[in-house]
Amino acid sequence: MKINTYLTFDGNGQQAMEFYKQCLGADMFVMKFGDSPAANTPHCPESAKDRLMHAALSKDGGKPFLMASDCMPGMPFQQGNNFSVMLDCQTTDEINSLFANFSDGATIMMPLQQTFWSPRYGMLKDKFGIHWMFNLEQQQPQG
Repeated sequence: MKINTYLTFDGNGQQAMEFYKQCLGADMFVMKFGDSPAANTPHCPESAKDRLMHAALSKDGGKPFLMASDCMPGMPFQQGNNFSVMLDCQTTDEINSLFANFSDGATIMMPLQQTFWSPRYGMLKDKFGIHWMFNLEQQQPQG
């Protein structure tokens, strides 16, 4: 498992991540809501299409160390509380166990489920008010 900080912005995520990229001398991956498979669904209003769905900073071809997204327009946003801790898990057993452990007294924001980027992903707010993301890495083909 590896742990990353995941930041949330209210429409200025691209600018923030460009700034952090410059400060840290990093490389940046960007996907906007309008570029994702969800772009033409009711879950993605037109006003969200230019917002960040996901951005990640890395260095020298390494794993991402800082990630971010914008919230959907109109969603509650409180500057200063706009981060999550993301646990990037290696196995199904690991993600299931960690999610179950953290679920004690938690508010489940998104149960573990398949997404277009992960075979298992979920989110919760723990009993102390900290937001956690659980992601199972895609298995890379052997070759």
